Amino acid sequence: MRYRFRSMTALVAVAAIGLAACGDDDTSDDTSDTTADNTAEDTSDEPAEDATGTTDAADEPADDADGNVSIALVLNGELGDEAFFDSANRGAEQAAEELGVDVRVIEAGLDAAGWEPALRSAVASGEYDLVITGTAPMADVLGPIAEEFPDQDFVFYDASLPADNIHSITYAQNEASYLGGVVAGGLTSSDVEGTNADLVIGFIGGLDLPVINDFRAGYAQGAATVVPDVEVLTSYAAGFGDPAQGRELAEAQIDQGADVIFQVAGGTGFGVFEASTGRETYAIGVDTNQNALAPGTIATSVQKNVDVSLYQAIERFAAGELPFGVTESLGLAEGGVSLAMDEYYEQIVPADVRALVDEAQAAIIAGEIEVDTTLES
Repeated sequence: MRYRFRSMTALVAVAAIGLAACGDDDTSDDTSDTTADNTAEDTSDEPAEDATGTTDAADEPADDADGNVSIALVLNGELGDEAFFDSANRGAEQAAEELGVDVRVIEAGLDAAGWEPALRSAVASGEYDLVITGTAPMADVLGPIAEEFPDQDFVFYDASLPADNIHSITYAQNEASYLGGVVAGGLTSSDVEGTNADLVIGFIGGLDLPVINDFRAGYAQGAATVVPDVEVLTSYAAGFGDPAQGRELAEAQIDQGADVIFQVAGGTGFGVFEASTGRETYAIGVDTNQNALAPGTIATSVQKNVDVSLYQAIERFAAGELPFGVTESLGLAEGGVSLAMDEYYEQIVPADVRALVDEAQAAIIAGEIEVDTTLES
């Protein structure tokens, strides 16, 4: 059974926000704060002062005036993307609710020009025991600031920086993408309504970046285990906030025979969902469970569980157990990545293909499958 978007208006609104998780192509310069507990004060206009904190691994964090650990989450993007940044925010909100920490979420906007001032303001205020930020494009921003403020503790997610005051978290997105590839290969070689006789699937990235291509590497490898001669059409957009371009690229791939398209393109990817729905083919979501955005079209989503990893990092920091100067890599075994297997997945993906996915997941976790990657170890 096929379903339409639950709300095209809502989808377009979300797509307009875009996503800067892997790059920046927007001109927005808004910077806004969202306070999880309504206790932090805005210090953006106050003179800069040295940040407080510790650099030794597993030291007890300093408390704020209320006796709570104080944390800033600086996003190089905006909330409302129903993907990467919303996932980070969920982890922070969960920590505030369950651990009693004070969390301020700072939206630095999609314009890269605003990222450094937003991060610097949070650090220089001296209010936060821990400052969290992430994504590879933020490395050049965080590096100099972490060096300038050696007594400030940082968590850096979705990329790695070697520094004594940074705890880095990376994700094995290639592992979950392998499972997505098994789904795509299984669907394109099936007689499921909406597929065709061509053994062709698609991949659309927001930009041609190593982390984006790491998704593709696992996806192509997984698909080839089901269909050895599968063709993977690959296209890159000019950024992460252009759903019109996403639709155009998806339409072109569908015209070439692709009946399943994996989008790793942020807001641009919403155009992929729209095209796939209109042409009654299939799509795969990314970063969080997007299946419900287009029921009957999105077969599954390759999830990067940023929320889980940040909650766990905050929990360990609050307990004085978070090490610094190290990088954690989180894959399927650690729950850092996963495949969305819900009722939408079960409605679209045949039982025999789901069994292949389960087998592949177990084999990856057991170390029996080495998943291709484009990233240096």
